[in-house]
Amino acid sequence: MYDLLIAPFAEFPFMKRALVGGLAISLGAAPIGVFLMLRRMSLIGDAMAHAILPGAALGFLIGGLSLGMMTLGGLAAGLGVALAAGLVSRVTLVKEDMALAAFYLVSLALGVTLVSANRSNIDVLALLFGSILGLDDATLLLIVSIASVTLAALAIGYRGLVIECLDPGFAAGIHRLGPLFHLGFLVLVVLNLVAGFHALGTLLVVGIMMLPAGTARLWSENVTTMIAIAVPVAMAANLAGLLISYHAGLASGPAIILVAGAVYALSLLVAPHGFGRRLLPQRHLQG
Repeated sequence: MYDLLIAPFAEFPFMKRALVGGLAISLGAAPIGVFLMLRRMSLIGDAMAHAILPGAALGFLIGGLSLGMMTLGGLAAGLGVALAAGLVSRVTLVKEDMALAAFYLVSLALGVTLVSANRSNIDVLALLFGSILGLDDATLLLIVSIASVTLAALAIGYRGLVIECLDPGFAAGIHRLGPLFHLGFLVLVVLNLVAGFHALGTLLVVGIMMLPAGTARLWSENVTTMIAIAVPVAMAANLAGLLISYHAGLASGPAIILVAGAVYALSLLVAPHGFGRRLLPQRHLQG
């Protein structure tokens, strides 16, 4: 049992850093995923994740493999796309989801083009699928800091976020800060996408946000309970994914997301709000 569960993290520092990074990402990203789901913005989160790539690529072209430049570039690109899509949806007939889809497709193509045109040693696959086993101390500190900021912000603005998610019209009617809550929430989304990008890449980072959130929704209708379920599910997926990747020799990022997907699929079958329960014979009232 020691060799199976503990030895990989006790004997290899890179596994230990990967676990700490994955747990920190889970703490910040899973609650954000719950709010994205409640806002029906799950696919919008995916679009914003892809939008990070050109900013990170541009940061690399300017500063090389600089954590600061790539992080600032990703933040600028993600926030820029989110704000641009919101502006387009307000001044044209194009809906926000279509505007985001257009921006993220162009952003993804632009990012890959920038990296490939430079003909550098940077691994495009690492940008797209991440390299959680390659986390260094500086990147780990960044991830932990973003998770801490996210938790603090959610604790302060929790009530306003819940009201704005469940009934935006009511929130706007009772509070003038509704737009600020929305903007602040988008900033938290981009921050966590950037943190996850360093570990899981632009194609997989949304998985650790949305799959645990979707799993939690199948087990509960209460927002606080959903967050309390989503965070441990994300943490367990990181732990199990890293162990599977270590023992089976598989890529770590995809293994983590596959574990989260397996938990979601199982929940679809057995959770109170899954379709599996609906297939069972139902008890009828007896007179």
